[in-house]
Amino acid sequence: MEKLKQRWGINTNWDVIAILIVFAINGSFAAWVAKPITASLGFTPDVISPWFYWPLRFLLIFPVYQITLPVVGWLFGQFSFFWNFEKKVFEASWIWFFV
Repeated sequence: MEKLKQRWGINTNWDVIAILIVFAINGSFAAWVAKPITASLGFTPDVISPWFYWPLRFLLIFPVYQITLPVVGWLFGQFSFFWNFEKKVFEASWIWFFV
């Protein structure tokens, strides 16, 4: 716990636990939301190849996850941590885009 608190720049064990809970809840939520979206677009594993379906679903999960992460973090009182996390992810994704 101490290494996580130091690395993330937080002070209490509750902050570490809340952050881990937010990551878990948001990951499950993003996967849950992506399923009906892909189905509404007509993409299901029964209709298209799983080789196309799963990468498409993962590509859909990523933006949903990134959009909802600060919201779920706010519900647990960790908005500033997740807002800074989002900025780092956004910067890193642009770097890879241009490489």
